[in-house]
Amino acid sequence: MTDFYTLLPAEHGDRPGQLLRTQAITIPQLDHRTRAWRIMYVSSDSRGEPIPVTATVLSTTSTAQPSPQSTPIVVYCPSFHGLGGPCAPSQQLLTGDEPLEQIREALDREWTVAVPDGENLGITGLGPHTFLAARAAAHVALDLARAAQSIPELTQSHPSRVPIVLWGYGDGGRATVWAAELAPEYAPELDLRGVAAGAVVTDPGALVRTQHRGPWAALALAGLVGLSRAYHHLPLRHVLTEDGRRVARHAEQLSVATLLAQYRQPLQHWCERPDPWNDAIWRFVLTRESRSSAATPAAPIHLYHGAHDPIVPVESGGELFIEYQRRGIEVSWREYDANHLRTAIDSTPEVADTLASFLRRPPTRVGPLPGP
Repeated sequence: MTDFYTLLPAEHGDRPGQLLRTQAITIPQLDHRTRAWRIMYVSSDSRGEPIPVTATVLSTTSTAQPSPQSTPIVVYCPSFHGLGGPCAPSQQLLTGDEPLEQIREALDREWTVAVPDGENLGITGLGPHTFLAARAAAHVALDLARAAQSIPELTQSHPSRVPIVLWGYGDGGRATVWAAELAPEYAPELDLRGVAAGAVVTDPGALVRTQHRGPWAALALAGLVGLSRAYHHLPLRHVLTEDGRRVARHAEQLSVATLLAQYRQPLQHWCERPDPWNDAIWRFVLTRESRSSAATPAAPIHLYHGAHDPIVPVESGGELFIEYQRRGIEVSWREYDANHLRTAIDSTPEVADTLASFLRRPPTRVGPLPGP
């Protein structure tokens, strides 16, 4: 496993979506008809610089009898898995630790499923994961839609214009919303038909302020670590005490379950001030990450949320829904009588039905091909 995730000196690329490496794999929990590949491809970070990233692509479509119509690709962005270590979705799929409800639902509909690992989560030595850095997460998702179409074993099923839908939950929902807004400029050639995003974190500053103490306090710490990596050109860790810097270095290697178990202290316990989010540099970063450029998505968006979500308050998704409505963007809303984790599962069939309705729409306008 380690060899695949080690970036070779001669391995590089600067074209978003460029496929660098593929490897056929077997996912033990999925049926024998499912073919799978882990891939390494090129995307770009929060500053637009090229980066290598990894992902998993799964398909039940036979190359011997390709579909007469192009097989849709659903880019599924999972919720936050952790900052490092063996918690990349591509690794958890092999060990049997990755939740499969959404992936199975999409495969049962004979869609190709592409699951990104995210920036710095997977490739050896690049961590920690840039948790809450939405622009990079959006780039990674859109470039995965590009890269999946270059896998040789899928080229017979995927002609040049492939219907694409995006599906994400939690931090993955945040990634898909940003991807929808950035797609017209960043990836205009993609035939993006629609987006489904659950439990969307629209304002990471609000998340840090509401979760800086209590059972989910480690998420605030993880956000500080992730964003300080995404904006490594800024001195963001200056708000930490010496003990806090030690904890941050340790947290870089941990899964979300271990983070929540080990670091229950309020965020201020590790900081020089009680409100690190009010530091001038942090205010700049959190404001930049609160929304994208308020660009208009070129595809319809379905938002959903649990009414009793203790991690991402339902008001976060509701406010985004109202904003989109006011701007005349095609958007729908579904609220479930459940908490964060239960909503992710209960919503699966209905969300997949919504994505299927998006896929029945005519292709989006063809944009220019991306430059090198």
